[in-house]
Amino acid sequence: MSFSEIDRANVLAEALPYIQKYTGKTIVVKYGGNAMVSDALRQAVISDIILLHLVGIHVVVVHGGGPEISEMLKKLGKESKFVDGLRYTDEETMDVVQQVLCGRVNKNLVSTLNRLGGRAVGLCGLDAGLLSARALDGGKYGLVGEITHMDPAAVTNALDQGFIPVVATVAQGEDREGAYNINADTAAAKLAVALGAEKLILLTDVRGLLRDPNDESTLIPELQLSSVPALVREGVISGGMIPKIECCVESVRSGVASAIILDGRVPHSLLIELLSDEGIGTMLVN
Repeated sequence: MSFSEIDRANVLAEALPYIQKYTGKTIVVKYGGNAMVSDALRQAVISDIILLHLVGIHVVVVHGGGPEISEMLKKLGKESKFVDGLRYTDEETMDVVQQVLCGRVNKNLVSTLNRLGGRAVGLCGLDAGLLSARALDGGKYGLVGEITHMDPAAVTNALDQGFIPVVATVAQGEDREGAYNINADTAAAKLAVALGAEKLILLTDVRGLLRDPNDESTLIPELQLSSVPALVREGVISGGMIPKIECCVESVRSGVASAIILDGRVPHSLLIELLSDEGIGTMLVN
């Protein structure tokens, strides 16, 4: 069946109440995974962000860059090491993290947004005291940091001037002169709280939270915070999903209206989730 002009008009009409709902509101998008690696998915995410920006939604992008960091370390002959799923970050690795995240990855994202019609500006946690941190868990993970303070003024100023802030998650050390590597999910959640955001969206490489991890038809579309402990005990929330759910829970408990774990492998998943009747991820609400 062909997609008629009436169908196109219906899609736009369906989007209207959502545009009205979110115009003037802030949405924090953690951008990572396949959506960053695949050219086609990257183009779709970038175009979604620009469209949301153009209809008056304040979009803040927080990004990681794990594959790019691993690639650079490999070129330098240094093996990537992970502890409990977090990249162990010694001094040499921290130098690479800072160069890759705050440099190439951040500026490439900003450049792509601007080239495709957005108005983006790149920031990192070192700018204007945006992120401060100390060693996580007593230095168990090397120079991986735990955020101790956040000053979102640089981000709010960028939003006020009509820019799309793109934030690299490197923080200024409170207990050392140098920088710390910060988990991007954690940074996005804390920034969403500091900005009083309407939504936090974590783009991932999974459909969302599944009752059966081997069956995507068992997606849990909406999750009350009160249900989370039982799902952890039952093993429904396990492995790498635990820290993502924890970030969502923290943000919603602290005032963000909802947090969504969204499949970044689906083209235009941001638009489908935000501007249509059919949400496609797992939304956590209080």
